[in-house]
Amino acid sequence: MLAGMPIALKQSDYARMERAIAFMDAHYRERPALAEIAAAAGVAPAHFGRLFRRWSGLSPLRYLRRLSLVSAEAELAAAASVEQAAWAAGLSGPGRLHDLFVSIEAVTPGEFKSGGNGVELRAGAGDTPFGRAFLARSRRGIVELGFAGARSDSELLAALADAWPGARIVADQQAGDVLGVIFRGGREHVLHLRGTNFQQQVWRALLAVPPGETTDYGELAAAVGRPGAARAVGNAVGANPVAWIIPCHRVLRRNGALGGYRWGADRKRVMLAWERCRPPTDPAAV
Repeated sequence: MLAGMPIALKQSDYARMERAIAFMDAHYRERPALAEIAAAAGVAPAHFGRLFRRWSGLSPLRYLRRLSLVSAEAELAAAASVEQAAWAAGLSGPGRLHDLFVSIEAVTPGEFKSGGNGVELRAGAGDTPFGRAFLARSRRGIVELGFAGARSDSELLAALADAWPGARIVADQQAGDVLGVIFRGGREHVLHLRGTNFQQQVWRALLAVPPGETTDYGELAAAVGRPGAARAVGNAVGANPVAWIIPCHRVLRRNGALGGYRWGADRKRVMLAWERCRPPTDPAAV
């Protein structure tokens, strides 16, 4: 575990954090007291303060100040859509694109047609800062990373088997350790994904959106050379099979509204809040 790195929370603690973040996002301009935030989370104030520091690395009140700063920065940068499109396209830009390198290698046509015939998938679940997650890997790389929600491990494995009917699926005893590495950042991850050429173009563009920054569907459409295809881009974003590494949570509506998220809008809000807590040099931000 890296020094200063927040540790994963059990599911009940994550649910409390989700409620607290939603409350603070809605009320930060009113500067709520710690007791009010703790009440929204359903936790005693002293325990909530410790829980929040463990998760974010900040005190709740420092996070409120950070929200105010982010809001001010967003207003100042409201006209920066061209700059953000450059980031999304992977072109030169002032953003720190982080050292995370991802190679997207699709399955072969034969593997795709057969539903993964001949592919072995190692799959398992583990805790992350955003709740329990499910990870599936082939010998080539990460195939799937999603949040479990209320689904049991057996239900998650059954869904994977439905998506890859020809594959051999084995239990991955190292899934929790690998998830820990992924959410700490600071290393390369190779992806082994199925998707159309257009979907993979969109996913590659998403990889260029830096932590703490956001884009919108129109900017992504421009970045992949399809201006006016925001709806098609939205469908590709929603089909992303790898949460967090391909950061579809960084896509907002053009008006700045949160928008939807495959693994829940509340989780999306928490993920954005967590990234904005971290200074640019924090390895946990990549």
